[in-house]
Amino acid sequence: MVLEDVSSGWVGAVTRVEKSGGIHLVELEDRRGVRRSFPLGGGFWLDGRPIIALPPVGPPPAGARPTRTTPGGRALTNSGSIAAPRGPARVARASRIWVEGRHDAELVEHVWGDDLAEAGIVVELLDGVDRLEEVLEEFRPTGAVRAGVLVDHMVDGSKESRIAEAAARRWGGGVLVVGHPYVDIWQAVKPERLGLASWPDVPRGTDIKHGTLDALGWPHATQADIARGWKRILSRVRTYKDLEPALLGRVEELIDFVTAPDLE
Repeated sequence: MVLEDVSSGWVGAVTRVEKSGGIHLVELEDRRGVRRSFPLGGGFWLDGRPIIALPPVGPPPAGARPTRTTPGGRALTNSGSIAAPRGPARVARASRIWVEGRHDAELVEHVWGDDLAEAGIVVELLDGVDRLEEVLEEFRPTGAVRAGVLVDHMVDGSKESRIAEAAARRWGGGVLVVGHPYVDIWQAVKPERLGLASWPDVPRGTDIKHGTLDALGWPHATQADIARGWKRILSRVRTYKDLEPALLGRVEELIDFVTAPDLE
């Protein structure tokens, strides 16, 4: 979570809580990676509201169900769905969902993983939208075995929109290609989860991931730096509420498409 210490105005993500001299301290890391510690208690804001920050409780037992619940006490998944009772693993459906890259897959699995597992839907990687036709050629979608595809930067006139239109013309009702308007899936995470008012404006011609991490003051020279930066961003996503609506609706649309009642 991202907290603001009211007295100093310091805003940062919680990195750890420790006890020192009989006092619980919370360490907050700001957008530049600088860390400061503050005594737990009152004097913090969370998502624009005053809170009392308390020491964390112990981890739940292994295999425990989600702790978020409806007013009636029913467990919820990260996507906001009612959590189904745990059962044996089910055989995967023939229908599939494809996403452009690993970060897209990790975000979808983090938020919708329980729903996808219950439905038997596998998420696979395209490794770039340019490979869509090649992948669909091998998969051979039909009206009964469907391919749902999520792509980045789906805006009028973009390369992605042209590729999506071509796929729809060729494979008809067996394929649904949808997308969000963001250049990269990172920007589908609400910026306030990182303590930002908005995502950095990366100049055209600069790799979006390198440019974003550079603007945030985070290491960005190597692929390992990129991976660590993404893990920091992903760790701030708790539930679907931390994602932009432009992504939420598209993923739900794909899940409905590949789990329609008339399919196997």
